[in-house]
Amino acid sequence: MDYREAGVDVSVGNKIAKNIAKIARKSHNHRVVKELGGFGGFFSIKGLGYNSPVLVSSADGIGTKLLIARKAGVYRNLGLDIVHHCINDIACCGAKPLFFLDYFASSVLNAETVETIVGGMADALKEADCPLVGGETAEMPDLYSPGDFDIAGFIVGVVDRESIIDGSAIKPGDSVIILPSNGLHTNGFTLARKALFDKAGLSITSIIPPLNNTLGEELLKPHISYLNPILKISRLVNGLAHITGGGLKDNISRILPDNCRAIIDLSVIPIPPIFDIIQKAGSIEMSEMYKVFNMGAGLAIVVGSDKKEEVLELIKDSGFEPMEAGYITSGEREVILEGIPS
Repeated sequence: MDYREAGVDVSVGNKIAKNIAKIARKSHNHRVVKELGGFGGFFSIKGLGYNSPVLVSSADGIGTKLLIARKAGVYRNLGLDIVHHCINDIACCGAKPLFFLDYFASSVLNAETVETIVGGMADALKEADCPLVGGETAEMPDLYSPGDFDIAGFIVGVVDRESIIDGSAIKPGDSVIILPSNGLHTNGFTLARKALFDKAGLSITSIIPPLNNTLGEELLKPHISYLNPILKISRLVNGLAHITGGGLKDNISRILPDNCRAIIDLSVIPIPPIFDIIQKAGSIEMSEMYKVFNMGAGLAIVVGSDKKEEVLELIKDSGFEPMEAGYITSGEREVILEGIPS
């Protein structure tokens, strides 16, 4: 026996790794010390210009959105999804992205699929000036069913200790501003798939009014990056929350001090049509929808009244339309969602 007979073709993996290295170079900047290879990625932190630098890291996956991509045979946006999700997480702490690593595991490595996804990553990382410095591809036919694969992303950023945004500055009287999502982003796809495909019997090519594209195209819209507006406003805000799994309630709760309560007026936040389609397809309670999905809210910003107007203008300058959707009051630490549609 040899490794190929056991189910793993090392020569294919090596070829893919070489091609990935070429793709990754598109995202490199002057701080990448050497090309991909060896046993690690090298990144110079000399002269970053921080007084008391603190590294901020995060890891995430794309979840069962991968199964939608597999149904549609469209993979490029998955690279944007994983990069933008990771970038948003650390940016909410006030951190600027430094470098990124990826992990791609599958039953059998498909060169076209891997390189398409990593190409999407490289494009998103180039935009954020955050190089892809390394990663791993793994072929495991005994662990994954034929055609299955999974992706994980790992990011490291930096922030001055005195500039860390952790929500501790949030106080009664602050305003809550919401930046919109464009759909599910990368969360809630297990419930969405069960409702749309299993219960309602829809297909990836279904076109459901008022959507002008197919269900697959709508579900595969890439996760939005909020890095640009966050970089503009980070010095002015008291708290930032990336609205992912758990929706507005769970994610805003993560940054609230013990003596603060957030009141959110949901009527101010337009709900993208895809959520209405999912809710009707699965006969899902609206309270459950707000527990699982972002429901049109991609980022929550908590800012003092003295900085609010400046923050709103900077957000508009960055190409986003902010929504004043709530406020902070004294009380037990919790998030109250007012006006959940019936």
